Amino acid sequence: MHVRIVLVEPRDAGNVGAAARAMKNFGFTDLWIAGAGEERTDDVSAWWAVGANDVVQTATRVATLDDALVDCHLTVATTAVRERHVHEQLTPYDVARLAEETLGEEHRLALVFGRERSGLSGREIAMCQRTASIPTWPEFPTMNLAQSVAIFCYAMRSCVGPPGPALGMRKGTTAAWPSEMRSKSKERLSNHFRTRCSRSSLTTATGCWPTSPGSCG
Repeated sequence: MHVRIVLVEPRDAGNVGAAARAMKNFGFTDLWIAGAGEERTDDVSAWWAVGANDVVQTATRVATLDDALVDCHLTVATTAVRERHVHEQLTPYDVARLAEETLGEEHRLALVFGRERSGLSGREIAMCQRTASIPTWPEFPTMNLAQSVAIFCYAMRSCVGPPGPALGMRKGTTAAWPSEMRSKSKERLSNHFRTRCSRSSLTTATGCWPTSPGSCG
């Protein structure tokens, strides 16, 4: 499976660089920047990228989100939800599991991240097939752009296996990994989430923060 990270009209060069670094940490290099807005990609971006400036420099820039999604088989809009009403709230792990179960090696997944201040518009969310959010504390749900990218990349890598030689392969390609090892990795990750939730290690006034649908009973 190929994984594409799409940033819609990012304004802060530091966020672009930090997002690129997070991607490369987990073996993903296919970065697309969509929109007419011009973000800074000068020394500030390079400083935050720290070793992943090649991801910034080779990023594909397109005029619209449509252009970034045209060749993708599964598209996921990420949102902090807040006051927005979406019919679905997949977690990063749900997205990773869905992609692993429905996409083949030749398919492409696009994870779409919105603007630092306003996120994705309702129209942009509607352009994507699925929506996902990170189960943060309800009183302070919005995360930094690069942090969000890192969490989704970690979840994706947890399902598809370690990067290995992926960085030397075609942009966005995940490394080959024996199927039995992928299965063990997914089983360990799933058990980890269930154990954390069953112990109520992450609770708020509304109860356990779920890591997957129905995980809190």
